[in-house]
Amino acid sequence: MEKVNQTSVMEFILLGLTDDPNLQILLFILFLLIYAITLVGNIGIMSLIVVESRLHTPMYFLLSNLSLSDFCYSSVITPKMLLDFLSTKKSISFVGCAAQTYFFAVFASMECYLLSAMAYDRYAAICYPLLYHLIINRSICTQLVAAAYTGGFLTAAVHTGCTFHASFCGPNVIDHFYCDILPLMKLSCSETFTRQTVIFAVVFFLGFASLIITATSYIFILSAILQIPSTTGRRKAFSTCGSHLTAVSLFYGTVLFMYMRLPSSDSVTQDKIVSVCYTIIIPMLNPLIYSLRNKEVKGAILAIISRKRFQDY
Repeated sequence: MEKVNQTSVMEFILLGLTDDPNLQILLFILFLLIYAITLVGNIGIMSLIVVESRLHTPMYFLLSNLSLSDFCYSSVITPKMLLDFLSTKKSISFVGCAAQTYFFAVFASMECYLLSAMAYDRYAAICYPLLYHLIINRSICTQLVAAAYTGGFLTAAVHTGCTFHASFCGPNVIDHFYCDILPLMKLSCSETFTRQTVIFAVVFFLGFASLIITATSYIFILSAILQIPSTTGRRKAFSTCGSHLTAVSLFYGTVLFMYMRLPSSDSVTQDKIVSVCYTIIIPMLNPLIYSLRNKEVKGAILAIISRKRFQDY
């Protein structure tokens, strides 16, 4: 039987995105700006939904949880990366690496499940508008969010357990900017095939199920929209799900490219670039997408600004 708990590695070294000092300063400024926009955008969306009564609907309840997920999983990765840009020794403790892996898996999985829940919400709204409030009531909406949270914690437990139950006896250099599972598996000095198979099976089953739910919902949505006789009606119906469709395309597009492309000599560089997209860029873009493309959100922002001006006078 394979022995466990014989890890001699107490910390890992993260190589990061580049070892060029000048480029590191530029990247620090760039990603600090992106992170600031991410924080302001997602906190702003959550605050707007809480404050503005017109946004107290199932769709925006799901959106507020999506913003929370974006805020959290960006915050798991970005602050450490920013610190490493300014550090000579880019190290992370064994426990810190396990914690980063766990919480990133929690919130990234939640993102996936929440996008599926939002797709189902839009399916109900467009395909069954008269029954929408029966199909997506407060109880169902709460259950969908609870399922997303539960699925995120369980998925992360499997990922982290399979990864850190292995032994690490050296080397300890991770060619990445955060503790990603695949680079960590390459450093393990114990058998990893079974662990990788379990992780792949969980990711494939839950991720594929979420993708199928999302894709099926939009197939029915598209079919329902095409049956609307007027151009204005079709445009109005599509506008209610356009923001979510854009967010779904960005998230699944980058993830599918990450895991379905063929390995090459540039795989590590490509992994880092794609990882930057879905760990840092997408959490920044989502609140912009939902605020710039959504009339109700823009209307709520304008209403708050108008009230503020009236109070000032």
